Amino acid sequence: MPFGQLVIGPPGSGKSTYCDGMEQFMTAIERKVSVVNLDPANDHTSYQPDLDVRDLVTIDEIMEQETLGPNGGILYALEELEHNFDWLEKGLKELGDDYILFDCPGQVELFTHHSSLRNIFLRLQKLGYRLVVVHLTDSIVLSRPSLYVSSLLLALRSMLQMDLPHLNVLTKIDNLRDYGDLPFNLDFYTEVQDLNYLLPHLNREQASSIPGPSSASKERSTEGDANDEEEPTSKFSSLNKAIIELIEEFALVGFETLAVEDKKSMMTLLRAIDRAGGYAFGGIEGANDTVWQMAMRSEGITMDARDVQERWLDRRDELDEEERRAWAEESKEMNDPSEDALHTEVAPAATAKPRAAGGGDGDDDMEDLEEMRKFMESKKEGGVKVVRK
Repeated sequence: MPFGQLVIGPPGSGKSTYCDGMEQFMTAIERKVSVVNLDPANDHTSYQPDLDVRDLVTIDEIMEQETLGPNGGILYALEELEHNFDWLEKGLKELGDDYILFDCPGQVELFTHHSSLRNIFLRLQKLGYRLVVVHLTDSIVLSRPSLYVSSLLLALRSMLQMDLPHLNVLTKIDNLRDYGDLPFNLDFYTEVQDLNYLLPHLNREQASSIPGPSSASKERSTEGDANDEEEPTSKFSSLNKAIIELIEEFALVGFETLAVEDKKSMMTLLRAIDRAGGYAFGGIEGANDTVWQMAMRSEGITMDARDVQERWLDRRDELDEEERRAWAEESKEMNDPSEDALHTEVAPAATAKPRAAGGGDGDDDMEDLEEMRKFMESKKEGGVKVVRK
């Protein structure tokens, strides 16, 4: 039973970058992975697709033959793919039981109300694929209340349309500090807490009619109701309240976070995806993946919204400096193999322990995988059985 991720999201949310980064990360942890490009307009991918819809149909041909614009051309191309699903099925069979990353087009119509993409996903399910929809959203939406509420509506509509296990992800979280101070802590946005607290900021933004990211500070959010009453009232206040009530009535939307270049962030997100799709309860690959599965279940691999805020907002400069020092120490060790070999011969156990405790984000992916294997060996000695298929 193969597994896969359906990567969707509006243009500019980082879908292709995510597929490239996730492919590299899975390769580092020895999970067989392939990438399928379903976007006929994606001419310049940062990865090499194993199966490309452009071999079936291209957006330029459709626009020329059918006299359609870019958006209409992509909708037409997905309808063509749906009608020629045998081509996709044949290509996927050649990939075997690899974990598949499906890079989907960015037109929101495709995953909000158009049926072709949904029908393709459902037919993939009938082929035996265990799929998880990964809906990417640029974290810049947190900079303005109106953008955030719009992204909540888009995520909610996509969840209802796709009708599959679904994770919403705020990407580029490492850039969030550049957009100005947020009125609330990060967990308010990721957990979609009481949105009534957002109404005064939403009304203030609409009344001010100032374009661009908001620079509201946290001090303004704590001034109290008295100051909020002095703010001009938006003519859309009733509509804002109705939209917020709709989102809260469904109570479906929440967000994970991702900094695609950060190993710990990728590890935490993949753990959540594996649990949503069932991969964590038994992958297809057997022995090579058992180490990863057991390591994901350990409590050490966690990163909630408060950790993300500390890493990328509150203490970013300090933790970046710690990372740079760790990288410098690692480079020094690599450039001095004789001293490293001496430490290894005298006290191998003593050198491994500080590395696991203090190496942190400075280790590369392969070293991290080696730590996972050591962790599994200790668990095995303690009575935990590793089942190899």
